[in-house]
Amino acid sequence: MKKFHTAIIFLIGFVFSSLFQVSVASVVSTGDFNKDFFVVWSPTHVNTSADGRTRSLKLDQESGAGFASNQMFLFGQIDMQIKLVPGDSAGTVLAYYLTSDQPNRDEIDFEFLGNVSGQPYILQTNIFADGTDNREERIYLWFDPTKDFHTYSVLWNMHQIVLMVDMIPVRVYRNHAEKGVEFPRWQPMSLKVTLWNGDSWATRGGQDKIDWTKGPFIASFRNYKIDGCVWKGNPRFCRAASPANWWNQYNSSTLTSAQRRWFKWVRKYHMIYDYCQDNERFQNNLPKECSLPKY
Repeated sequence: MKKFHTAIIFLIGFVFSSLFQVSVASVVSTGDFNKDFFVVWSPTHVNTSADGRTRSLKLDQESGAGFASNQMFLFGQIDMQIKLVPGDSAGTVLAYYLTSDQPNRDEIDFEFLGNVSGQPYILQTNIFADGTDNREERIYLWFDPTKDFHTYSVLWNMHQIVLMVDMIPVRVYRNHAEKGVEFPRWQPMSLKVTLWNGDSWATRGGQDKIDWTKGPFIASFRNYKIDGCVWKGNPRFCRAASPANWWNQYNSSTLTSAQRRWFKWVRKYHMIYDYCQDNERFQNNLPKECSLPKY
């Protein structure tokens, strides 16, 4: 009997150890920007700490800058702490997004639209699926994102895409592919971060231009985590409902009751534009997903 108990204890320990190893294995980032990302353009405008743990991008009249992940992913969760451009940032755009970079690309966007000093920051989100976008939503952030770092996250799985700010869901795009709505589910995507001049449209529809005397404009990044399925050429490994692919499990298939309350709070008090409410733009023919449930 003693040997039996010992065997059971050993088996339980082995199972827990295996589960722990699987969960750790799904985290594919190192926390070092130099190891997980490459500079897309203007390396003179990218500043990385000696230990690789923090990075900043600079925008001035000469150039913006950007970096992208070395790997591509199909499903998972990505988190990054960001401190946005402070002061009068009108006309600047910081984009933090996943993209497949194909002609019929899939893309999941956070776009932070610069503001005139004293005005709230606007977060615009958008979803591209099979080359189709026009799914913009805008909210005012309920805090000053230039004073400190805040965590911006994307959960992407077979069931839904959830964009979160400090783990509060601000955007949900559900998989209704069986009802004819495009959903990003086949194309792997890389993570990109860019800071650039968008003053033709970004602030009050382009009315407020960049005041270069207020520059340079700097955004900072730290404490990122990429917990996802690295693309190896076959989607079935990333789509499988295995323990390693925790994001495809039931617990991540829809918002929890607490998340739903937060999501409703954001939409009630902070949303300023929803494409699903823009009948004029779509000539009273709103996209199909607008009439379908989000969770």
